[in-house]
Amino acid sequence: MYKDILAKIYQAFPMYHRVGKSAYKEGLENIEQLADLTNQPQNKFASIHIAGTNGKGSVAHLMASYCQELGLKTGLFTSPHLVDFRERIRINGKMISEDAVVDFFDKYQTRLDEISPSFFEMTTILAFDYFANQQVDVAVVEVGLGGRLDSTNIITPIASIITNISLEHTQLLGDTLAKIAAEKGGIIKNNVPVVIGEFQEETYPVFQKLSHERQAPLILANQYSMTSQNIDATSCSLDIYHNSDRIFSNVKSPLSGEYELKNINTFLHAVEFVRDYFHKKENPIVEAIEKVISNTHLMGRWQVIQEKPLTICDVGHNPGGLSQTMLQLKSLPHRKIHFLIGFVNDKDVDTILNFLPQDAIYYLCQADIERALSPAELMPKFLAHGLEVVQGDRVANTYSLVKFNALNEDVVFVGGSCFVVGDFLKMLQK
Repeated sequence: MYKDILAKIYQAFPMYHRVGKSAYKEGLENIEQLADLTNQPQNKFASIHIAGTNGKGSVAHLMASYCQELGLKTGLFTSPHLVDFRERIRINGKMISEDAVVDFFDKYQTRLDEISPSFFEMTTILAFDYFANQQVDVAVVEVGLGGRLDSTNIITPIASIITNISLEHTQLLGDTLAKIAAEKGGIIKNNVPVVIGEFQEETYPVFQKLSHERQAPLILANQYSMTSQNIDATSCSLDIYHNSDRIFSNVKSPLSGEYELKNINTFLHAVEFVRDYFHKKENPIVEAIEKVISNTHLMGRWQVIQEKPLTICDVGHNPGGLSQTMLQLKSLPHRKIHFLIGFVNDKDVDTILNFLPQDAIYYLCQADIERALSPAELMPKFLAHGLEVVQGDRVANTYSLVKFNALNEDVVFVGGSCFVVGDFLKMLQK
């Protein structure tokens, strides 16, 4: 029954991430109708709202881990999923049950067909309805796309977080950093504090104006800093400072990507709003960081699959995210780096290629979605950048080529698209 429902979901409600712009529905009219249909579930729990170009998934999982460590029943809504649709909707780390998905559609199928929401609108209301029915204390909600017109933007959170801004989805969000900041800044609500993880000269005035208009306290993530030392490929040790005072030493972080330091920093600036709202005395920052993967089952962020050859997958897929990841990747001891890599058709591949190491081997693959660029389309771009390329096909077949060529002292990196990572993880599970 669940598999039948899931097939209907994908058929009736196309995913933006799979088919692109044709699945994007601008405006909040549909989600407001869905909220009416389900008796305004978003108003029945406290929430934390997270937008941004990079890092919002990691920050969302850190916030959820923190709430769990406070003893709160914690919902977590993220996207996209990598292996299982139900990854998007979790309570205390546990995915929504298949029965709960079936029950929701049995109850509302007729009206859903009449409203004809997008895949993300439908998934959003499913999550909010589930969190309300399960009586969560708090839900950590990650924006799907943009912010102002995103279907998650019907919540009034206890705090909003905007991780950073870089150029992405320019055909939908605008072609300048300021325009994109205005869209993502749309989650700033009246009198609700907003944490800004990173900002630039172009984006800060946008956030300042929006927060002033809405009398929303504006918190810049500049009070904490940290130093890190790699323990191994899967974890690092952090010393955390508040202003110049060291407040935590030797925190074992499983988020070992160098870029994760910015995400942890953003997270640190938001925890006080949760503590204050729920009148909690404890402050389990260390536990939240150290247990973030075991608490929330985060996948695809500098995820080490095996040690020999060292194999890492990461969902970073735009210039801002990939540039940080590549710096860390090149710093690993290696004889050769083998990339299992593919992209979707709205990515600025030429810009991304500027960040990739010249002395690696690139195995071009195609994720199993409509938006995926074929290896044949990618090949001329890689060759024009003087990169060594192997033309593959589907992810599993192309990985076989990587395994054949990679030695134990090499590094294998899987990425370029969250769908390449998803297909790779599905293959491993099988």
